[in-house]
Amino acid sequence: MKKKISIIGVPMDLGQMRRGVDMGPSAIRYAGVVDRLEQLGYEIEDLGDIEIGKPDRDIGETVNLRNLKAVVVASRKLADQVDLVVQKGNFPLVLGGDHSIAIGSLAGISKHYKDLGVIWYDAHGDLNSSETSPTGNIHGMPLAVSLGIGHPHLTFIGGYAPKIKPENIVIIGARSLDKGEKELIKDKGIKVYTMHEIDRLGMTKVIEETIHYLKNKTDGVHLSLDLDGLDPADAPGVGTPVIGGVSYRESHLAMEMLEESKIITSAEFVEVNPILDERNKTAIVAVALMGSLFGEKLL
Repeated sequence: MKKKISIIGVPMDLGQMRRGVDMGPSAIRYAGVVDRLEQLGYEIEDLGDIEIGKPDRDIGETVNLRNLKAVVVASRKLADQVDLVVQKGNFPLVLGGDHSIAIGSLAGISKHYKDLGVIWYDAHGDLNSSETSPTGNIHGMPLAVSLGIGHPHLTFIGGYAPKIKPENIVIIGARSLDKGEKELIKDKGIKVYTMHEIDRLGMTKVIEETIHYLKNKTDGVHLSLDLDGLDPADAPGVGTPVIGGVSYRESHLAMEMLEESKIITSAEFVEVNPILDERNKTAIVAVALMGSLFGEKLL
């Protein structure tokens, strides 16, 4: 990995309905992310937080897309910031905020790659559109948007679509998928490791297969890690917890193996909600996982 990391906070809470996730970047910083990564020998540039506008009545209310206008504006700002980070040759590390921020992250990153791979570490598929979403919450749509599926205000952020190809995606940890998402996964042939596969194969085999699947056909890999991918016992401070998730230790193993593979070129950690948390436990877990992703070892 590059030895210079640029941190971008995105205090976004408009992609869903539970307040507090906008404080996620602050909680992660408070949990010591900068010190943790500096101790591993990285040069850290903290670019602060993207300014998020206030929600208002807009076109989104008529097309089942909550806070569409504000999410689009924030996504454009993030895409521009990430674009500049990649141009400088730094590693973009984005802190959320709800998972709608991945729309901006991928818009800024994928323009620099011909075949960007994506590891979506999440309890959910985030493959809904306005037609399939039961809620209209955009945090359940960023992977679909990045595939070019959805409202053009979202899919064409950065001026191009799609951002990624379905054959370059691996979803890990899924255990809550809507009907439309299941159909899209089958239709597009997206590779998914549900909790069934993780239980059956073990995390070692899942990550080995993921690395093998992506390594030779991608020129970069973005890790999008939603803390609700972990079991709520280990990461309680998330807006949409789903029991029966990936364990703390399995997640560390995954991050350690990804670091050893040297395939990760950008990353984001999202959905940390300190209001729903226990003594900042989830932010502390996020920082610990970042430590493993960036080379921290037990010995």
